[in-house]
Amino acid sequence: MASMPTCPHCSGEITYPDGDNLVCAECGHEWPAAGDAGAGKAGTPTRDSNGNALVDGDNVVVIKDLKVKGSSIPLKQGTLIRGIRLVEDDPEHIEGNSEKIKGLVLKTCFLRKA
Repeated sequence: MASMPTCPHCSGEITYPDGDNLVCAECGHEWPAAGDAGAGKAGTPTRDSNGNALVDGDNVVVIKDLKVKGSSIPLKQGTLIRGIRLVEDDPEHIEGNSEKIKGLVLKTCFLRKA
């Protein structure tokens, strides 16, 4: 019997087929069974909440108020994050700094290109 691939989302080893998809029993992530399971994650471009492609050095704006772990200062809607850096192998996150908070890792679904 062929070994099942690991989950591209959490690297869990407990996966099973479900129709045309594979499912991770640990985190519930589903992905297409055809092709390489890891190729979709690494080859996907990083996009903002509107679907615009992001690259290193872009400026983005926060689209909703966000609580920041480890800080009492929230990121307010409209805050500009200058000179972002893309997180390698994770198209859903970027790194950047605001004027008040340094070393942020933000989800792209809360950002739009400035």
